[in-house]
Order: sequence, then C-alpha cells, then structure tokens
Amino acid sequence: MDPRWLSNAYLVADEHGGTAVFVDSGAPVAPLLRTAEEWRVTPTHVLRTHAHADHIAHEDELGLPVARGSLESGDLWIEAIATPGHSDDMVAFVVNDAAVFSGDTLFKDAVGGGDFEEIKSSVMDVFMSMPHERRVLPGHTDETTIGREWDHNPFVRVWRENEPEGTEQVRVGSRDATLIVWSPDYDGKGKAWVRFTDDGSDAIIGGSRVERP
Repeated sequence: MDPRWLSNAYLVADEHGGTAVFVDSGAPVAPLLRTAEEWRVTPTHVLRTHAHADHIAHEDELGLPVARGSLESGDLWIEAIATPGHSDDMVAFVVNDAAVFSGDTLFKDAVGGGDFEEIKSSVMDVFMSMPHERRVLPGHTDETTIGREWDHNPFVRVWRENEPEGTEQVRVGSRDATLIVWSPDYDGKGKAWVRFTDDGSDAIIGGSRVERP
C-alpha cells in the first residue's frame, strides 16, 4: 500500500507456482517483485483496474503487458467485468472465482465517488450478485467480502432498503443538500451520498466537501 495515496498493488500467483499477475501498480512494487522471486513464479501481466495515477504509477517498472480484459495465466483464470462509475474505464477482475479486485468501486464500508447511477448499478447489479463468501480486494486499504458489504456497507443497506435514507440538512459548497448516507472511508475523511435541494440530483462525494451543522 502506498503511504500517501493508500492505494494497493497486488501479486497473485497460482498455487502450483509458475505464473503470476500483478493487479495495479500504484504502490511500491519492489516488495512484490521480491516475493515473485521467493515464490519462483513468472509474472505475465499487470491487470489495470483503471488509469488514475494512484493505480498506474509504477506500471513502467514492471515492463509487462497491461491487461484490461479476461485472460488465462497458467492456472489463473481471470474474468474482467466493466464496473463504470468512478471512472469510465473501471474494470473489476475476478480470479479463479475466489476473489475480486474491485478497484475504486467497492470498499470496506464505502463505495467510490463518481456518476451516481453507474456506481449504484456497478455495486448492486455486479458486486452484490456475487457469492457472499468471495474476497474483495479493493484499490485502497482493507480487504473485505461480498457478504460483509451486503450486511454492513451503509450505501448497500440503504439501496437494499434495510436502512432509511438520512434527512440531515447540509451544505456542499454553495448548495443545500440532504445527507442520505454517511460512511467511513479509507482516507479517514468519510464518504457521503447527498441529494441536492435545488434539482433533486444525487451524488456520492468525499466527506470533506460536506458542511454539517
């Protein structure tokens, strides 16, 4: 994990040894390269969840083909699933049906900021339809599981109608809004779903933008 961006880079190898892939490269990759040597595996690709700087910073150091689609690498079976919202190019990678690398779409207790309807669709229609035991390895900080986020993620709980929408009145810049959901976020600043009073539109934004009474 990068100490500034708190962004993750991963190395995934098949259990029999032989081949491996990296997932994103926003964190220092030297420890992962050393691990590849220790495991005696040969990395074949770097899987890019999206092209924001905090996820591709060390891509050139790896010197590997960048994958954006589904592929096989030895005994690794990798399915790429489009999950737009945080960015137009966002892709989630499911490896051997056991783990999903969610980029900046789904986090422990939070979701990514971006286009509201696309984020909601990616989270609820894609991620929440996955097996609940599946590991979720996000683009920032702590891993989780689909089942945990189904039960505990504040955004998911409201979208499932398990929790009511919030009613607190706040300000976002010069605009009045209703705070529908407030959640922790990986950077400690919180993540908010707000509904603007002037036009009724919804947005998912960083908590630092919300002025609460």
